[in-house]
Amino acid sequence: MRSKADLVVLVLLSSSLWVPVMADNVILLHGLARSEKSMLALQRALQQKGYCVTNVAYDSRHGDIETMAVDAIEPALAACADAERIHFVTHSLGGILVRQFLAHHEIDNLGRVVMLGPPNKGSEVVDKLRDVPGFHFINGDVGLQLGTGAASLPNQLGRANFDLGIIAGTRSVNLILSTMIPGINDGKVSVESTRLEGMQDHIEMEVTHPFMMNNDAVIEQVVHYLTTGSFKRSN
Repeated sequence: MRSKADLVVLVLLSSSLWVPVMADNVILLHGLARSEKSMLALQRALQQKGYCVTNVAYDSRHGDIETMAVDAIEPALAACADAERIHFVTHSLGGILVRQFLAHHEIDNLGRVVMLGPPNKGSEVVDKLRDVPGFHFINGDVGLQLGTGAASLPNQLGRANFDLGIIAGTRSVNLILSTMIPGINDGKVSVESTRLEGMQDHIEMEVTHPFMMNNDAVIEQVVHYLTTGSFKRSN
């Protein structure tokens, strides 16, 4: 007699043959100076939709992006090695880690990537505050790599060669930082800076950078993109 748990991961191919079915896995990567706890709402929502979720805890304030990408992503990939497909959902810096990793590594069963507020062209906040006392202490070496200049790491990674959807915020709770950023922004990153050549879809939402990953409407869009490869728009 099979248990209900057994039946969840089995599919009947014939009247006498059962084989295991591997669920899609979603790897979550939080942003700079945050933790995996900031992604818990997304984790729970995705698990309720049937995804296996790996919510990565990594120290975003020590080391550089090149090292951090490998240290954060390789163990996560090993943890979901049996997944049918592996998706990524990232917030802010997490998106740059994925770009850095995919620029140098292939993931054979890579699915879709959704980035929330990624500084794909860097952030003017870094340009203006990098030399202010305390900036490096709070943001580490990684923070210094996220400027908008041609030599900044995000601007050296090239176009997206993977299935990518991007959600950009248009509200700010930090009016001081917003004055440093040209155009519509989320308080840390401009809408324009989130864009990346090769992306499949891009949508603007009235949410702020620090809290967008907890927003119900954003989470709904994340699930929709992972499912369909596009964001949901009103008719």
